[in-house]
Amino acid sequence: MPEPETNQTMRKKVIVGMSGGVDSSVAALLCLQSGHEVEGLFMKNWDEDDGSEYCTAKQDLEDADHVCRKLGIKLNHANFAAEYWDNVFQEFLREYKSGRTPNPDVLCNREIKFNVFAKYSRMLGAESISTGHYARLQKTNNEIRLLKAHDHKKDQSYFLQAVSQEQLKNVIFPLGKLKKTEVRKIAKKNDLDIHSKKDSTGICFIGERRFRDFLKAYLKAKPGKIVDEKGTVLGEHQGLMFHTLGQRQGLNIGGKKGAQEKPWYVSEKSLEENKLVVVQGNKHPSLFSRSIYLDSISWIGPKPDLPENLAVKVRYRQADQNCILTKKGKGFLVRFDELQRAVTPGQWACFYSGDWCLGGGVITSVNA
Repeated sequence: MPEPETNQTMRKKVIVGMSGGVDSSVAALLCLQSGHEVEGLFMKNWDEDDGSEYCTAKQDLEDADHVCRKLGIKLNHANFAAEYWDNVFQEFLREYKSGRTPNPDVLCNREIKFNVFAKYSRMLGAESISTGHYARLQKTNNEIRLLKAHDHKKDQSYFLQAVSQEQLKNVIFPLGKLKKTEVRKIAKKNDLDIHSKKDSTGICFIGERRFRDFLKAYLKAKPGKIVDEKGTVLGEHQGLMFHTLGQRQGLNIGGKKGAQEKPWYVSEKSLEENKLVVVQGNKHPSLFSRSIYLDSISWIGPKPDLPENLAVKVRYRQADQNCILTKKGKGFLVRFDELQRAVTPGQWACFYSGDWCLGGGVITSVNA
């Protein structure tokens, strides 16, 4: 069994972020087996809908408590809902209101898990924190590098791209060298009942409810026209915020203007005219981008000398895409070696050099 990766080999007090899932549970177990003094901390980041059919927080807390009792460690509780609302959810709403499609998980890591959570853990006497992320850390010449997990299919460095080197200084990622199947086996071998618990998916505060219903509770929907490239009206949308580039489902314009031959896809969201522009065919040229523009980039370590040939992901689970990153005005221009489909403003572009995650930023526009 691999040892958790630590910045020092000495025994430490480690606070592990316990979510009630198998990954954080095994992270706590491995920290214990490495000889550290371990406590768990269950974070509550969302105040609404506790106990409803959509929210699993109550069950997750029970699972985390059960695991900690099994491991013989203390489970602390903290409510960071106010910080989450101010620093993550409000930005989430602003992005949707501006017609973009945000990824709140990246901000949650930077603002909550490796900021508020870390500060609270230090108040509990922790020297390090640990999470169940699939990623690795490497210390080289007093520099902390964030590396992809050995299991590239589970790698979560994309979601950690905005976390600073300073924030990573006292962090342990015990799962970086493991595959998910190995993590479940370790949990089962150690009689942890959550070994077969289903992984959580989607955005944490939305749960299993319909995304459209959730968003309508916070933003006013403004219906508008659905048009083709020539401006011909094909139907009506219920709000631009309900759609994203490359989307096929939910347009409700089937059977119009040859739609029975080729499906329609969203190619543009015109905020000024409140129009949704659609094109036919999965390979339509309007769905592809040669370049993107970013207003800013958060570098984890030293800034690379630009221009630079790098790899980039413009969405989670995407294979690395070769690109050239250059400075342009006050921001950055990314030119892809190959055309990219359905690149979406509001999402994060994460840059890599091999397995080394350099950092990333929010996509401002496409084909800049």
